[in-house]
Amino acid sequence: MSPTGKLFKWGTFAYEAFLALPFIGGTFVVANAWVPLGIAFLLHAVAVIILLREGGPVIGNIVGIITSVVAWIPFVGWAMHAVTALILLIEGLSRSRNSNGRY
Repeated sequence: MSPTGKLFKWGTFAYEAFLALPFIGGTFVVANAWVPLGIAFLLHAVAVIILLREGGPVIGNIVGIITSVVAWIPFVGWAMHAVTALILLIEGLSRSRNSNGRY
């Protein structure tokens, strides 16, 4: 995966992990009139395009797009952000290894 692909994978993970923080993420989203969900949607969409070109894993970012659409529902949004962050973390860690299993 190219440095750009890694940046988008880890950047979207960090953003989703922040939004999954109880009370803090929700307060941030509501205080900014749900604009952070639109930003997350755009970040995930761009990441999917970049990762498809490179052959990288896109499942986490596709789940992120779905999360951005349904995250306005209070507890569903929190759970979806947490699940998306976990998937992106697993994908990022699994793709960070080189051919001999080292990071």
